[in-house]
Amino acid sequence: MVIKKSKNPSPRIKIIQKIYNALLNPNEEIDYPKNQYKKFIKDVVSGTLERIDLIEETINNNLKDDINLKKTDKLLKIILFAAIFELLFKHNNPKKVIISEYLLASEYFLEKVQIGYLNAILDKIAKVIRKGE
Repeated sequence: MVIKKSKNPSPRIKIIQKIYNALLNPNEEIDYPKNQYKKFIKDVVSGTLERIDLIEETINNNLKDDINLKKTDKLLKIILFAAIFELLFKHNNPKKVIISEYLLASEYFLEKVQIGYLNAILDKIAKVIRKGE
């Protein structure tokens, strides 16, 4: 995984890295170094990992014609799952902010085409999950 250097990386970048590492090394404990976003990062990482089945079910119920999770790139899937977790459980964050933050973070990990695809998928599912917003 190649990461661009940044003085103050987005907490979403850390979230993606932590989930990726947790899935690659399931027996390792996830460490959360001191950071102004530590609680938020920990909440989203642990929440995403704990609710992977629910998130996958949400995707399959609402996007079955748009995405095949078995054939989807691992990093794209991680970003998608973390964003959907936030859409489902972090109601204090507006859906537009969640989507734009994950799209910005995805620039560190994905190709432009994948980012466009991620944008379309997140936009579609956000309209279902957060109807009133």
